[in-house]
Amino acid sequence: MLFVFLSICCSVIVSILLKLAKRYHVDVYQAITWNYSMAILLTWFFFKPQLSIIQNAPVYNYLALGILFPSIFVIMATSVRKAGIVRTDVAQRLSLFIPILAAFVLFGEATGTVKAIGIVLAFIAIICSVPWQKSAGNKVEKGSWIYLLIVFLGFGVIDVLLKQLTKVSNVPFTTAIFVIFIIAFVLTFIGLLYRVSIKKTKFSLPQIIIGWILGIANFGNILFYLKAHQALANSPSAVFSSVNIGVILVGTLIGIFVFKEKLSLLNKIGILVAVLAIVIIYFPQTLGFLHL
Repeated sequence: MLFVFLSICCSVIVSILLKLAKRYHVDVYQAITWNYSMAILLTWFFFKPQLSIIQNAPVYNYLALGILFPSIFVIMATSVRKAGIVRTDVAQRLSLFIPILAAFVLFGEATGTVKAIGIVLAFIAIICSVPWQKSAGNKVEKGSWIYLLIVFLGFGVIDVLLKQLTKVSNVPFTTAIFVIFIIAFVLTFIGLLYRVSIKKTKFSLPQIIIGWILGIANFGNILFYLKAHQALANSPSAVFSSVNIGVILVGTLIGIFVFKEKLSLLNKIGILVAVLAIVIIYFPQTLGFLHL
């Protein structure tokens, strides 16, 4: 449960930083680029990854995640601009459907009545937690649905690929994410050099520092997410569901008390259902009872 909680906290911190970035006119692309440089340094410092053992590693998995990590960040920002933050939020949260389906189809997880009830409640909580009210001045551009679709598919596929990393026994997952962070940094840095060359942005120390702070939270999010999957290797759906609805729960509370956001009655019901879903999904897995 500790790893799930830590992953949730780091994920929420990443969301807060990205939300504040718009308010303080931070170059999100540059922050994303430098965030991976910090993640690389932290992985190297704490885990001393052994690159010599990746010869038989799932290279295609590494490449896919190295491309998806920064790409989905950028696509999500574009989706918010073109389709609005509400619709983008819906697409990201409903991506939980993909890893939950994969848990039973690809990873062979056993189903049960209690687990099925918990998963259904998780989806209800996600739908209820979304701010469905259309905000004033929120215009939706034609063709923006494609960005929403990519956000939905991208986050879902990332969850599945991360789970697959924990099932590779010949390469430590810390070495795997080190390689993935390098790939992501190289790709985004090339893109940053191009943006600088066309004078769309310029290197800035404050932007680099913000990116490094983002990198600390991003590193923790992915690290603890993978550790949670290792701790609950036989119940990937418990991790997928708990982390997603946990992020909603913590993020909503921060939105209320920090950003003074208002909740509808439906949102409040969603919070209660989320708590119930976490209890039903997670604790039976840990305590070893209620497997119906």
